[in-house]
Amino acid sequence: MNDSKAILAVAKKTIESESASIHNLGTLLNEEFSDAVNCILESKGRVIVSGIGKSAIIASKIVATLNSTGTPAIFMHAGDAIHGDLGTVQEDDVVICISKSGSTPEIKMLIPLIKRGTNKLIAMTGNTESYLANEADFVLNTFVEKEACPNNLAPTTSTTAQLVMGDALAICLLKLKGFSSKDFAKYHPGGSLGKRLYLRVSDIVATNQKPQVHVDAEVKKVIVEISEKMLGVTAVTEGDEIVGIVTDGDIRRMLNKYDNISGLTAKDIMSKNPKTISVDVLAIEALELMQEKGISQLLGVDGKKYMGVVHLHNLINEGIL
Repeated sequence: MNDSKAILAVAKKTIESESASIHNLGTLLNEEFSDAVNCILESKGRVIVSGIGKSAIIASKIVATLNSTGTPAIFMHAGDAIHGDLGTVQEDDVVICISKSGSTPEIKMLIPLIKRGTNKLIAMTGNTESYLANEADFVLNTFVEKEACPNNLAPTTSTTAQLVMGDALAICLLKLKGFSSKDFAKYHPGGSLGKRLYLRVSDIVATNQKPQVHVDAEVKKVIVEISEKMLGVTAVTEGDEIVGIVTDGDIRRMLNKYDNISGLTAKDIMSKNPKTISVDVLAIEALELMQEKGISQLLGVDGKKYMGVVHLHNLINEGIL
């Protein structure tokens, strides 16, 4: 098994085996899936997701996905539930129990306790004839013919099927609730993903210095302004309105073109009609515009008023790129 080709062959066979089982999962969907989705949608409570062993790990991930897409959910380990954690389940909650066999001792102990109340029970199991399936209000069939494990023992393909079924539930609920990217941002304020959804150009412009020279400013002042503000650029303005831009590149081209720069002003070396962006838009839009135009900075504006500069390095530092 030290041979690289043999290792890759086993890996490929594992992926193909799991892929085939997931493809087959779609054929197992029926109206009970739709009923389960509507049950959760209409519930006034939360979704309690429970399992044992590897299924418990999948249950925890499904809970995370539901919470991040607008469906309040709580993980409850089936083993812990029968030792005190059953109090997690409140009157209006919907309970999802995940079990490949549907007949583990913990599940058999837990189900009667859940059924004492009015909670709806959704079974996610690979055995539709199991104790769990027979006791549930709705059954989500996650049957797989065999595990990717060569001994058909280690939960591999079966847990992947559970994970995919959980994703299907979450996405259906997301769609039905009209959960938007703005809603998503509320639940993901941290990291680069969150910043793509809420960080605005105004947030970046506010942290930068504001390079600005009058249209009649001498070249020396232009160079000093670019150097001091450290953004590789300065806006050229009349009043609060932008009439041009001078970049590091413009300075280099000026030095190549003129032997004597005495008497030159910003107007003589600036580029007219620079690319601008509203400070109200998302920073990700600034990145997209920079990539489209092949530039590394944009001038932020509020209407026609110059507000400052957003630089590609700002977006990199924020993790947008």
